[in-house]
Amino acid sequence: MKVVALVSGGKDSCYVMMKCIQYGHEIVALANLLPVDDSVDELDSYMYQTVGHQIIVSYAECMNVPLFRRRIRGSSRHQKLSYQMTPDDEVEDMFVLLSEVKRQIPSITAVSSGAIASDYQRLRVESICSRLGLVSLAFLWKQDQTLLLQEMIANGIKAILVKVAAIGLDPSKHLGKDLAFMEPHLLKLKELYGSNVCGEGGEYETLTLDCPLFTNARIVLDEFEVKLHSPDSIAPVGVLHPTIFHLEKKGSTDSSSLENEPGLVFEVQGDGPNTTEATRQLDNGIVDHTRTRVNLSKTGKDNTFSIFCWLEDFSESPTEKCPFGVPSRSTIELPLVQAGLGKAYVEVLVANDQSKRVLHVQSISSWAPSCIGPYSQATLHKGVLHMAGQLGLDPPTMNLRNEGAIAELNQALTNSEAIAEAFRCSITSSAILFVVFCSERTKESERNQLHEKFVSFLDLAKSSRRVSSVMDPIFLYILVPELPKSALVEVKPVLYVKEDSEDDDETRKDQLGEGDFSCWGYKPEKWHQDCLQTRVVDGKICVNVLSISAEVMKKLDEPSGDEEQQLKRVSRFCVYLLNKTLSENSFSWQDTTSLRIHFSTSLGVSVERLSDIFETAFKVLNEMSGGVIFNGLKEAIFNLVPVLGAGNSSASLDNIITCELFSLRS
Repeated sequence: MKVVALVSGGKDSCYVMMKCIQYGHEIVALANLLPVDDSVDELDSYMYQTVGHQIIVSYAECMNVPLFRRRIRGSSRHQKLSYQMTPDDEVEDMFVLLSEVKRQIPSITAVSSGAIASDYQRLRVESICSRLGLVSLAFLWKQDQTLLLQEMIANGIKAILVKVAAIGLDPSKHLGKDLAFMEPHLLKLKELYGSNVCGEGGEYETLTLDCPLFTNARIVLDEFEVKLHSPDSIAPVGVLHPTIFHLEKKGSTDSSSLENEPGLVFEVQGDGPNTTEATRQLDNGIVDHTRTRVNLSKTGKDNTFSIFCWLEDFSESPTEKCPFGVPSRSTIELPLVQAGLGKAYVEVLVANDQSKRVLHVQSISSWAPSCIGPYSQATLHKGVLHMAGQLGLDPPTMNLRNEGAIAELNQALTNSEAIAEAFRCSITSSAILFVVFCSERTKESERNQLHEKFVSFLDLAKSSRRVSSVMDPIFLYILVPELPKSALVEVKPVLYVKEDSEDDDETRKDQLGEGDFSCWGYKPEKWHQDCLQTRVVDGKICVNVLSISAEVMKKLDEPSGDEEQQLKRVSRFCVYLLNKTLSENSFSWQDTTSLRIHFSTSLGVSVERLSDIFETAFKVLNEMSGGVIFNGLKEAIFNLVPVLGAGNSSASLDNIITCELFSLRS
């Protein structure tokens, strides 16, 4: 991609340009924001570094790349973490600046920034990119700062400190000092005080005087002044004000060409394009139902529940994104035609509060894959981390691993772990459930090895992290016709993240409460438990995966039974066993947030008939309880999902019916 680089002069914005080139992109323009008054070194800005801005004009000559500059007129008016367009905010100056760059160089498709740990800055850059239809590149995002500093120095970033504002840093001693010279001291401050070695906590700022991208010349700072902003005895604050500097040519560069060529520097003024037209989000398409075949399902829980429907036809229309954060999602191809359904199946987990935490990183980085649509990497709600389905994408290139399904699986798990770490947890110790979607294009030899490789990955990760307390997650493998980007594997982890405000609930009795589970004549047998995987977490979460294979169906069959009677017995057995397990673990059906019934298209039964059969089974159970279990619910509480196959292991995807039940205590 052709990239315009946001440059402050700091080491980060310069090094991310080097990373852009490493990953095959081309820097075709620079963009810089500076104070209105040239004599002012630093603004009271939450967004921009401006110390050393007097020297940035030389970057155009050093790199032989056009530099676009705009003076900052706005201020920090919108200070909430997630940015929304706000008149006279300093972020709108960036919008005007990049709009003009895009107008003059239409081939530009991406913007680079040196964000490492600041969500505040990253989200604002992403907001501007979204409004302008540009891709945000942030290859330094979430990188280990100690390793990153070493990497910058080793790869030729020559920068000096131009601001200090932390304990252990003295303006009179450290301003103007080279970054390589300061590295040991910065590492020592990290050990003593927990300082950020890359200055992400505002400890210091830098100005790059030379780097491998400066092919024409390097900057030589001849004289500077130290300006003390705060004489605090513990953490004095001071900045470096450059007074005299010159360019020193490299190689065969003609020194006469280094005198600030006017054709390379552009001052951007004015108010920019019409903001109403320019701020349309390009990735906000939502289904506008024009002709639907709705089969609505709603679980009985009032505050968190799932709904689903099938869509016969649809069209896209723009809409506003959810102000509380776009949801996490898994996208797969289902055998809808074989099942006699419409063109799309949509399932949504709904909550009626605003307590969710959303991780939504749109920038391409080396951390984890950026979102390739209007969704988030993960959503945390009531202690449950719902992660988006993860493909085996290499984060900085967003390309699929091309070595096969096992390589894709390893990369998808690596990506999942990076996302989990953002919530201070790990897939190795906090996972409750792994749903693994396998494309039918996956070679059988590779598919048979997936589960073994999955377990090996987790075991290796546990040993390297020295995890002492781990959960025993449930594995559910689902065979589907196709996955996004023609991937072979997609992993969807569900994790438990205990929140500080959570208190352990007292164990409460189930609504049935009598332990009589002999309905329909079923008596507990050992093989029943072989069909069921159950995990209960802190008395708050109960996850059940019930597998009905052809072998189990034979055990439930009667000699005189036809196919219809056989399905009725299967549905009643599923409802009986799930009800028994919920009750034994002091959960009720009212705690259900979702119940998916995955059914193999090999059954050859219509969705309507299968839905009627399961609805009847639930109605009978409700009648047996005196009508208290479902409390007058009119809709079905389950979602029917057609699949090609499912199973607890990738080597055995022969389930006819698989029930996936998730229950959560309020």
